[in-house]
Amino acid sequence: MALSANLYLRQSQSLVMTPQLMQSIQLLQMTHFELTQFIAQEVEKNPLLEFPSNDAETGSDRAGDDDDGHSRQAEEQSFDEEYDSRSEVMSGDWSDRADGAGAVRMSDELDANYANVFPDDGVPQRPDAPELISQWKSMPGGGEGADGYDLDDFVAGQVSLRDHLAQQMPFVLPDMGDQLIGQYLADQLDEAGYLHADLNEAAERLGAGMADVERVLATLQTLDPPGVFARNLSECLAIQLRQKDRLDPAMQAFVGNLELLARRDFATLKRLCGVDEEDLLDMLSEIRQLNPKPGSGFETAVSEAIMPDVVVRPSSDGSWLVELNPDTLPRVLVNQAYFAKVTKNGDDHAFLSECLQTANWLTRSLDQRAKTIMKVATEIVRQQDAFLLHGVDHLRPLNLKTVAEAIKMHESTVSRVTSNKYMLTPRGLFELKYFFTVSISAVEGGDSHSAEAVRHRIRALIAQESPDAVLSDDDIVDILKGSGVELARRTVAKYREAMNIASSVQRRREKRALAKVAGF
Repeated sequence: MALSANLYLRQSQSLVMTPQLMQSIQLLQMTHFELTQFIAQEVEKNPLLEFPSNDAETGSDRAGDDDDGHSRQAEEQSFDEEYDSRSEVMSGDWSDRADGAGAVRMSDELDANYANVFPDDGVPQRPDAPELISQWKSMPGGGEGADGYDLDDFVAGQVSLRDHLAQQMPFVLPDMGDQLIGQYLADQLDEAGYLHADLNEAAERLGAGMADVERVLATLQTLDPPGVFARNLSECLAIQLRQKDRLDPAMQAFVGNLELLARRDFATLKRLCGVDEEDLLDMLSEIRQLNPKPGSGFETAVSEAIMPDVVVRPSSDGSWLVELNPDTLPRVLVNQAYFAKVTKNGDDHAFLSECLQTANWLTRSLDQRAKTIMKVATEIVRQQDAFLLHGVDHLRPLNLKTVAEAIKMHESTVSRVTSNKYMLTPRGLFELKYFFTVSISAVEGGDSHSAEAVRHRIRALIAQESPDAVLSDDDIVDILKGSGVELARRTVAKYREAMNIASSVQRRREKRALAKVAGF
């Protein structure tokens, strides 16, 4: 068969992901902080994009205000010249009169000038008086009820754990070499105040003897907060007990076998410590008063409050009012007047046309993002109406496909919208992902139950049990079945372990021990 080159006309369809389409998809899953940073970068490199002013003026309003800008500037200049001339007269009177009359005259001039701007009847006489009043109030101490002070300026700086220890080291380590070792060990502390450094490696790196490093460490373990520089939980508790003069041999054996305490094996603990049940309960009470994380009281990072993207409030007609949080809505404007003014001269027309296209795309994408979030949030509120009214026990099972079909969108779009977005409801602040839970079948074909609601019910049942009637996993299965929830025992055990709840045997030991401690 001979090979030959031929031309064919073929029509086909394909999905092409343009850079702008990919960016629009990424905008959906951005958090408020990430979106703010992205818009700031776009405004910085696009001359047609700008943030709105405090007056929230539109482009047409700004164009109309430019017409009377010169007259306003002339009025301000005339007022400044008048004020400067009066200041010169006042300064001359002050220097010419040595008997104090110049001071009285200067005060009169100031009062007259003040009355011109701030009259007694409260009505400003000058056209620019409101601006002057706002400037005067913004000054420190300006006027009654002035809001010129920023409370953040008076907040004391947060002291970290390392700074707190550095303030104490010179008093317990007078030698500079010991202070160098102490600073190195302080740098190896974690957020809880535990030391995870290898002492041999530290001695080799610092060029010091192992005995010096151990001696400095023993000294550092006496610093505040008690228990800091410990290498494990047993040593942390032992340091605190030593400072309280309560580290006797029995207590030392107790903190050295904490794994038995975790297993609630009190019989073995009594035998190892050589104490009876009453003394063991006393020791357990002392252990509960210690701090297992001595460094947790110091801030390691700035905590940021979560800003909800959607706010849900009850309406007057009994329904729910779903609104976007205005504080999280991005605000950006396209300066059409600047584009028309610059392109009129024919300068950089191609560059500005591309900038205008990018700016219009960004505003449309932000508007589409807000509408999509609103659609998803409204559908979630409609699906979870019982949860908003009665609580987590009435949380319905919900998946992405149900919401996507209701709002005529793809599941991936709903997944991106609900990622890292929060909703403020009368029940509290929840992530949008919280409302999507697995469905658990009901007994005899009834309505299915939400997995989160079932976990909440298991947690409530275990919290209400008494030391003499601890519920096993089989008992929980029977109780849930009586309330219409069909659940296997292994599923109950999985949910219980996910919530960090011990088994029935361990809970029985712990509850009886706690009951004896409370009675003791």
